[in-house]
Amino acid sequence: MKEQEIKEWLLAVEHPAKGDKNIVELGMVENIEVSEDSIIVTLAFAKHRDPLAEYLIGSAKAAIIRNTPIGTKVEVKTIIKDEAPKKKPGLDLGFEELANVKHIIGIASGKGGVGKSTVSVNLATALARLGYKVGLADADVYGPSVPKMTATEAEMPDAIVNGEQEVIMPLEKYGVKWMSIGYFAKPEQALIWRGPMACNALKQMILQVRWGELDFLLIDMPPGTGDIHISLVHDIPMEGAVIVSTPQDVALADVEKGVNMFRNESVNKPIFGLVENMAWFTPAEHPDEKYYIFGQGGGQRMADKYGIPLLGQIPIVQSIREGGDNGQPAALSTRPDGLAFLGLAEKLAEILK
Repeated sequence: MKEQEIKEWLLAVEHPAKGDKNIVELGMVENIEVSEDSIIVTLAFAKHRDPLAEYLIGSAKAAIIRNTPIGTKVEVKTIIKDEAPKKKPGLDLGFEELANVKHIIGIASGKGGVGKSTVSVNLATALARLGYKVGLADADVYGPSVPKMTATEAEMPDAIVNGEQEVIMPLEKYGVKWMSIGYFAKPEQALIWRGPMACNALKQMILQVRWGELDFLLIDMPPGTGDIHISLVHDIPMEGAVIVSTPQDVALADVEKGVNMFRNESVNKPIFGLVENMAWFTPAEHPDEKYYIFGQGGGQRMADKYGIPLLGQIPIVQSIREGGDNGQPAALSTRPDGLAFLGLAEKLAEILK
């Protein structure tokens, strides 16, 4: 492997905020070291912190891994050019952009496939319909779905310089401010990130965003109870969480893990309630019929067991799936599914008054 060959691989790593110019063209590839079984690349960043730094580091690493034999050690280092005078500790990624956010709520699930992102997007939209100022941060760094579910895939958030630091301007649609790592990665691009890198990228996607004045900032968390979740609750001033599940026992068993994580003494965040998604199936032709294909009453039993409210039961209807696919959340409608999300939003807002 030669240095020029590696530079050619890095041509595929584009900087979304720089007119899609690649990192080689932008002069960010400062140095490349090649040995028999390892590659070390050094990227140079400007004096103000680039809000996409972790994304670019991960993308550069992925571009090299795709083209090298299995077992090759790949490392991406960074340097700061024209470094500004050092600031006091803690100012780089502080909570300045969250200063005017009243409630930061995590939307979590013990397992994947329960419709957590669908609930997150529709809950945010429903809260906005009720007159609240709302933002949603898509924290599922490995499977971001907010761009698709809001039909904003083709849009790119702007970045502005604020002193020595760049901040990202969220996209706005349906009365909600949206932010997702999906806006900066190509749809077909797999993000090959280890836990610490994903955590850092995620914190940038939340802490370096100009949210402005919000009543609610919802964080659509990845499924499970891993290191990303621990990092979020420790490093973001999250007030508490809402748990999403489906009625069947296998999903509810994972709800217990999620509940126990938030109630662990090292986390100690309140759970504001449980949302039972896919509670029943209602055919479009027979809106008054209910078929409990995943079981009945599981969400209420779990809520009672842990002493938390059952905030809402969301039915399976075709319009919710269609809304997610075409970027028009079901909560915009006056159909039963839209009203279910409005009821969920009203209950959550009442709890957090």
